Amino acid sequence: MMMRSLQAFGSLALLQTVASQQIWDIWQTTWNRDMLFTYFQPKDPINFVTPGAIGSADIVIHDSSVYQTVYGFGGSLTDSSAKLFNNLKVQNSGSYWKLMDYLFNATDGANSAGFSYIRVPLGATDFSANTYSYDDTSGDTSLNNFDINAAPSDVFSVIQDIISINRMARFHIVPWSPPGWMKSGGTMRGGSLNTHYINTSEPFEYTPYMDAQLTTITVANYLLKSVQAFLGKGIPIYAISIQNEPENSDSTYPTCNMTVATEAQIGLALRTLLNNHSLSSVKIIGYDHNWVDAANYPVQLMKQAGSAFDGVSFHCYRGSVSDQALFTSQYPNKQVYFTECSGTLGSDWWNDIKWYMDSIFIGSISYGSSSGLMWNLALDGSGQPLLPGTGSCGGGCRGVVQINNNGTWSVNQEFYSMAQASKAILPRDAGGPWGQRIGVSVGGSLDWALVVGAYKTGRVSSSDWNRYSIVVLNWDDSASTTWNPQPVKATIEFRGMQATYTFPVGVTTLWWYAPN
Repeated sequence: MMMRSLQAFGSLALLQTVASQQIWDIWQTTWNRDMLFTYFQPKDPINFVTPGAIGSADIVIHDSSVYQTVYGFGGSLTDSSAKLFNNLKVQNSGSYWKLMDYLFNATDGANSAGFSYIRVPLGATDFSANTYSYDDTSGDTSLNNFDINAAPSDVFSVIQDIISINRMARFHIVPWSPPGWMKSGGTMRGGSLNTHYINTSEPFEYTPYMDAQLTTITVANYLLKSVQAFLGKGIPIYAISIQNEPENSDSTYPTCNMTVATEAQIGLALRTLLNNHSLSSVKIIGYDHNWVDAANYPVQLMKQAGSAFDGVSFHCYRGSVSDQALFTSQYPNKQVYFTECSGTLGSDWWNDIKWYMDSIFIGSISYGSSSGLMWNLALDGSGQPLLPGTGSCGGGCRGVVQINNNGTWSVNQEFYSMAQASKAILPRDAGGPWGQRIGVSVGGSLDWALVVGAYKTGRVSSSDWNRYSIVVLNWDDSASTTWNPQPVKATIEFRGMQATYTFPVGVTTLWWYAPN
């Protein structure tokens, strides 16, 4: 009898604990821009109570199903973006630091997006003032003239400013092309590698784990030196890709066609070099190209050099997000990142947000990605500055931020989309865990109206309650044949309890706390 009483007491205590869970914190962006990444608390807390009838949509949290860690959202710090950031800093320092804080401050509770995953090109892209690499001395296979300072100083000063605001930021570096002299056409603009610079006879730090046929790979040494040079400037490197968009060759800007076999060979050599230089923590990410070929190039890359690559990354320009499953179904233990998609000048604000959330900032994460990135972090209102002569960005690329030549700035729909997603996964505690995706499903008569991502963020102390977050897109803006935005009254099911919230058309991020 005593044991039964203790069990009953324990069950009652657990029920009371769960029942006390409340939703207090909400971030919201609405289709009509009444709310723009706006934080508020409801007049009365939204309680989890004994379940009743479900709402028009019923969000069910399956918190026992825990998936990948999400390491952040952000974009690429191109030369053009860095130049605009630095120009703003010179013109209006106060405005610059306000913008940087709004973008990168990841402190819990801050009025900021907390962007924490930054991609940095190695050398020129289609958003540079000129075409350059870190070693443009023809035939310099020993890379004696390698110099990271060939890049504009703006790039490194802006990175240092980001780090001063967000020490959790991760930096992922990637070349748009090897140096031109390493390529068959002698230029960074288009073409492919000259095989002489894949296998050469330069001395190489050999290990028994390296294929005996592989000698020095000049490109691998170039990439190793790039990692070391960034570290030498106090910039931590989280990951490196071998080649941006290896299935793209365009003669108007830095690109390089690279076969699977070539990327595999370089990856194997680079992994050995990194390990031999105490850089085993730097991840090597393969492919870095469109969804459309997810079942082929990245799969073959893992078959040929899976030991070298920690995972692969995807872009949005061809294919659809569901294609990611064609890779993850075959390599569920490899990491997946989403690293590039660009806004287009003149596109529709709300339609863009719907697509971004469904395809990238909820969608790509739901298909296994650990990041969600846009292309340029900053451009001006005309999508400039572009590399002279480039044929890319035919419709005009739009940055996450627009920085004007008069020292003012504004944020675009790319910002609001990412910011809503970012809030759900940032560490609750300084130095604490990042959010992990957890299971979620939607039922009810309006199950189609809500697209939902769900996340658990652990705590430094095991006695502190975890944070549980959901990011919800309500895209029910055409309930009839005419424009007719409809809020959706939804129930949220969690551990046998139920909360109710009416989601406006837009994106809503909210959270609550519960024991582990």
